[in-house]
Amino acid sequence: MAQLRDLPSVHELLEDPRGRLLAAEHGRPLVLFAVQRALERERQEGMVAESGRRWADVEDQIQALRRPRLRPVINATGVILHTNLGRAPLSPEAAAAVARVATRYSNLELDLRTGKRGTRHDLVSDLLCHLTGAESAAVVNNCAAATLLMLAALAKGKEVVVSRGELVEIGGAFRMPDVMRLSGARMVEVGTTNRTRVEDYQAAITPRTAAILKVHASNFKVVGFTESPQLPALASLAHAHGLLLLEDLGSGALLDTGEAGLASEPTIQQSLEAGVDLVACSGDKLLGGPQAGLLLGKTSLVAQALRHPLARAVRVDKMTLAALAATLDLYLRQAPTPVPVWEMLRSTPADLAARARQLAERLVAAGVPAETRESTSTAGGGSLPGEQLPTTVVAIIATRLTPARLIDRLRAQDPPVIARIEADRAVLDPRTILPDEDEPLLRAVIAAVR
Repeated sequence: MAQLRDLPSVHELLEDPRGRLLAAEHGRPLVLFAVQRALERERQEGMVAESGRRWADVEDQIQALRRPRLRPVINATGVILHTNLGRAPLSPEAAAAVARVATRYSNLELDLRTGKRGTRHDLVSDLLCHLTGAESAAVVNNCAAATLLMLAALAKGKEVVVSRGELVEIGGAFRMPDVMRLSGARMVEVGTTNRTRVEDYQAAITPRTAAILKVHASNFKVVGFTESPQLPALASLAHAHGLLLLEDLGSGALLDTGEAGLASEPTIQQSLEAGVDLVACSGDKLLGGPQAGLLLGKTSLVAQALRHPLARAVRVDKMTLAALAATLDLYLRQAPTPVPVWEMLRSTPADLAARARQLAERLVAAGVPAETRESTSTAGGGSLPGEQLPTTVVAIIATRLTPARLIDRLRAQDPPVIARIEADRAVLDPRTILPDEDEPLLRAVIAAVR
């Protein structure tokens, strides 16, 4: 039996033909690290490994460090704006726009007409203003940042009146009262959880009040005995007292969701037309673009926000702006193939049923028992809470695996498939499976079941 004194030296392994091949592919420093780890493991175990096993260990160490962490996955959950899966998938046009600027210099902050320094917000502000009717617009890294910047720039040290029913919490335990506190504004709660009237806002106004804040309940519903004033009434109240009406709109829709047979989600245009002075919303929810926060409204207020020191801390990069501009261009020209989020929202039950049947038939032909069932999808991502979209799912009948175990095995495939469990079956919802993902999906399911 080999003794620890028989362990080869690090130098010997690096000079071994296999070591040289690995160094050529992965770089000598990384191979050196992996060899040292492999030898240290043998010392700790008190056992000299067979050469083949040692080299397998070295390669495992290398692959553990080199494997991609951020990977494409197939979303078969039926949740369109799945926060854990990156929310809105970009359109091909937006992805191409990112690729064009990612590896090259760009005019990010250069005015090509004058040769002088420009502002990155100008790259998209005219598009946003044209589509929404806003006087001016700016882009930051998410909606929470947009709301924080808005409050810090316009209401720090002053009172902001908000309904108790709108003190929302979004993902990751991020709460509106926390945003208000961090901005330096003093939150004044009015009304009750389910009923707030214009008179409640009016009674809370003092000489220290700077603004009324409206927060769209984008990730929950309050139903039953409820009341909430409409935006025009709040705008009239705010402006009569020389105050600002600010809004955290959340999902940032540009199109009427009612046209897709869903409940109407308020649009950016509607908020601005109703008299809101400055709107904050997301770019990666119902707008269907990259992660971004939009500020839209009066020119003087947008300029004031951009002068605040926080604006630099939350600014976006050239790739976000490229993707956002390309996404907005699809709305501008009313492209026949819209952003993927809207394709998914508008998918008809008949089309989804046909696609589910085709997937199920191909699985059965490959020896994987499967059937179709009627079910529902959701918008997700803090949009259209409670709305159920009719769909047809593919239920996989894996007799040797529990649904939970099958879900795990699907997630371990390449690419990973993220599915859900429904009625004691692992199911695949075609609504969120992209058009070019059928083949890799089928291969992954067959491999997971077998």
